[in-house]
Amino acid sequence: MFRGDKIQLAAVQRDYLPKYVEWLSDWETAQFLNPGIPVPLNIEDETEWFENRRKSKDNFVFAILTLAENKLIGNCGLHNVSWKNRKATFGIFIGDKNYWSQGYGTDATKTMLRFGFEELGLNLIELEVYAFNPRAIRAYEKAGFRQSGVHRQGLYRDGKFHDEYLMSILREEWEQSRRQ
Repeated sequence: MFRGDKIQLAAVQRDYLPKYVEWLSDWETAQFLNPGIPVPLNIEDETEWFENRRKSKDNFVFAILTLAENKLIGNCGLHNVSWKNRKATFGIFIGDKNYWSQGYGTDATKTMLRFGFEELGLNLIELEVYAFNPRAIRAYEKAGFRQSGVHRQGLYRDGKFHDEYLMSILREEWEQSRRQ
């Protein structure tokens, strides 16, 4: 549907769900995601998520497929779209570790920003990222996000408190970065 340099965003298919369960049940991947995701995950949980997202008018979730092999490597989305305020919350994960730290997440993020600003007409896209996830922070910064705040010690995980960084990008910032 939407292409970047390395990836394309496509509709999430029901047959992708077992792969998502596998990836999201792996702590090395899941530790960076919303603490509300049940770990370990099961196919019933993921099927319920899939059905709810399909019916939602305020959440846009895409599978991330490589351009070269058309291989599923993760997903990303814009969540809780506020049509009145023209803003949404971005989320992403690259589940296939063979594709970590190779620019796929950055490309998927940039492609999703293009969808949000051009197709949905959003003005603000925001996200939260844990301070212990420097790989994601770098990817977000490369895509144009800026830190806009912090929830100090907002996450308790592995016996410690961790900061959650708030990051955002405005449509005008995104447009300016595309002209450079």
